[in-house]
Amino acid sequence: MIDVACAIIINERKEILVTQRSASMKLSLKWEFPGGKIEKDESAEACLIREIKEELDINIIIKQALKPNEYHYNDFSIRLIPFICEITSGEIKLTEHAAYIWLQKDKLGELDWAEADISTAQYLISL
Repeated sequence: MIDVACAIIINERKEILVTQRSASMKLSLKWEFPGGKIEKDESAEACLIREIKEELDINIIIKQALKPNEYHYNDFSIRLIPFICEITSGEIKLTEHAAYIWLQKDKLGELDWAEADISTAQYLISL
């Protein structure tokens, strides 16, 4: 089981940031909530702050934890730990992803999601 923290970054227009995995990544060109693997002896929150800075070059504040969910791919399993976040500083600069977009929650269902992120997207749509 791989523990992964992800950010549900919401802007002042109530739009949610989603990122598209690059063509060279596993699950290429699928959409996801940005984040990454939690390292040994690292908290999910510290991981998320680090990963968002590395991947998007922005600083965030974590506002609220959401319910984790698990997804089992053919060759690995993920426990996705989502957090509602806000940007505190910086401008988005992609270092690993192919693209990013800001979407209203009712548009989240239109994307080709990485399977592990689907239940979190569905939860957000239901709010």
